[in-house]
Order: sequence, then C-alpha cells, then structure tokens
Amino acid sequence: MGFDSKVISYSHVSVHNTPKDCWVIINAKAYNVTNFLDDHPGGEEVLLAAAGKDASEEFENAGHGSAARLMLDEFYVGEVDPSTNPTPASAILSPPQPEYDRGKTLESINKIIYLLVPLGIMAIAIGFHFYD
Repeated sequence: MGFDSKVISYSHVSVHNTPKDCWVIINAKAYNVTNFLDDHPGGEEVLLAAAGKDASEEFENAGHGSAARLMLDEFYVGEVDPSTNPTPASAILSPPQPEYDRGKTLESINKIIYLLVPLGIMAIAIGFHFYD
C-alpha cells in the first residue's frame, strides 16, 4: 500500500455510514468508498447497506475477483483493531433451533389422516355411483 497504516476502531468506522461519508470494513481493513458509490457495479445500495459495518462476508460471497481486490487499495483508510469489535465472531450465536416435538409431529400426521380418509371414502363412493 506504500504508506503508513493507521489503526482504527470499529466504532470509528461505524460513524461513517451515510451517502456523503461511507466506509466499510473488509477483512479487518477500513475503506472509504464514498467516491465509489456511483460506480459500484452492484449499485450504491449494496455499499450503503454495509456502510459503517464489517462487509467481509458480503464481499467474499459476491465473488469479487482480483480486479476488485486491487481497487480496494485506492480506498484504503487503515487497519481495524479486532479488539474493538462490539460483536466478535465468537459472540455471534446461531438462531435458536426449534426442538423436535414428536407429539406435535404425530398430531400433524393425525390431522392429515383425518382429512384424507373421508375424502378417500367420498371419492370411492362417487366412483361407484358414476360407474354403476
């Protein structure tokens, strides 16, 4: 990058979250992408949704190639101190998973059977009526 790297906190990046002042964090580095909003191929909305936040996962999932990664140098602001992350990856929990309730499952199956049996009997009766 050719210049001194300064260390920035997550909270410092988080205040840069408007169309007039838009920073994002990608792989523990802060980037000022304000001047790139109009030129972003995915539209400015994508960058604004990530403004002031860690957009590493979104950046990687979008499949950016080497050209996009090289462009980041142009917008580089500094390194982000991981110890300032208000929600470290280790604290992010997956959403609670519903417990398997065998009683509810059987109850649902019974309801379906109670519906299908009379319909089946009616279909058989109608079939006999028309084919007699």
